[in-house]
Order: sequence, then structure tokens, then C-alpha cells
Amino acid sequence: MQFEYYKEYFNKIKVKECVMKGIICVDGVVGVGKSSLGKILAEKYNSILYEEPVVDNPILDKYYYDRKRWAFPLQIFFLNKRFQMIKNASQLGKCVMDRSIYGDVIFSKMLVEDGDMTQEEFELYEELLFNMLEHVEKPALMIYLETSVDSALSKIKKRGRDYEQIVPRDYWESLDRHYREYFKNYKISEIITINVDEIDFVNNEKDREYILNLIDKKLSKLQIK
Repeated sequence: MQFEYYKEYFNKIKVKECVMKGIICVDGVVGVGKSSLGKILAEKYNSILYEEPVVDNPILDKYYYDRKRWAFPLQIFFLNKRFQMIKNASQLGKCVMDRSIYGDVIFSKMLVEDGDMTQEEFELYEELLFNMLEHVEKPALMIYLETSVDSALSKIKKRGRDYEQIVPRDYWESLDRHYREYFKNYKISEIITINVDEIDFVNNEKDREYILNLIDKKLSKLQIK
């Protein structure tokens, strides 16, 4: 079964046992609101925000129009940037990360299954990822924003990035399945899963207070707030 991979993945990877107490990671499918929550958390906790490298990414838009040509270079680009970010973050006191190196494998696994990345390319990527993770410490908290495909697509359509609009629905459905399976098996660090289907933490103050309260309680319980 394809999703058995994530069980094996978490059994194989080696991450340093020490915890970066000031590092919070936010993850979830495209369109779930990671960047928005990251900005809110960075402001609330007076932390530095590391945003996902999509704005100044010279490969991303090319990838959406020619996946087979650009899949492997794109994943190496992301992996390199995320490794650089986590190294920088480890030297700072407090950081919020919009996606991180910990979940990078999800997209590469999808690419090899869809035939956009060769098995040889994936094995090379995986070896590089494993080598990097051995030098990485655990984050204080992983926040997984869970949502339905329909909700994510609605937000993707609203923000209007041209290269995202041409992606077929079955890609987003596959991404959702991979994310759910990955986080079902996740065991690198402490984690909180929040379903945001009925939560508008960007425009609704009560929703924002609700989600921040959940995160505050989790951090207080971990004694790292």
C-alpha cells in the first residue's frame, strides 16, 4: 500500500533528540492558511517568521506547466532552502516556520508515485533528506491545519495564483490523502491538529481567539510558551 511508506519513513529517519524550544512549525495542504496563521503567531509571540520560499522561487511556476522536467529540481530547491532555514532558526530564540524540512517528503513521494519524478531521483532526494535530518533538532511544536479538499480549493481559487488554477482536482485530493497519512504517523515532535473547515481565523476575531487559545494551552502544557 502506498501510504505504508510513511510508517517506514518515521521508523527510518534520525533527528536529534534535543528540542528547539522556540521553534513552532505550521503545516497543512496548499490553501489551508499556513502563511496567515504563521504571521499571526509570529506577531503574537514576537517571533521571526520564516515563510515558505514560493514568492522568489524561480522554478515553481515552471513546474506546474511541465512537472516531469522540473519536479526534481523543484524538490531539491525546497529541500535546500528548508534546511538553510531550520539551521538559521536553530540559532535564534523564537521562530515560526511556514512549512519546514520535516514534512518536505510528502511532495516528493507524490511526485514519484505520479511518475513525475523517477525512482532514482526519489532515492537520491531521500538519501539527501535523511542526511540533513540527522543534523536537525526537533521543533517545540508542530501545528497541523487540517481541512477538506473543497475548503482548500475555495481558498486557492480566491487567492488567484495562475499556476495553481490549472492543477486538476485529483492532484489536490491526492495531496490531502498524503498529508492525512503523514500526520497520522508523525512522531518527530509534539503536535496539535486543528480542523479549520469552519474557522476563519484571518477575518473573524472570535475564530482567531479560539485557535490561538488552543495553541496557547498546548504550549503552556509543554511549558514552552
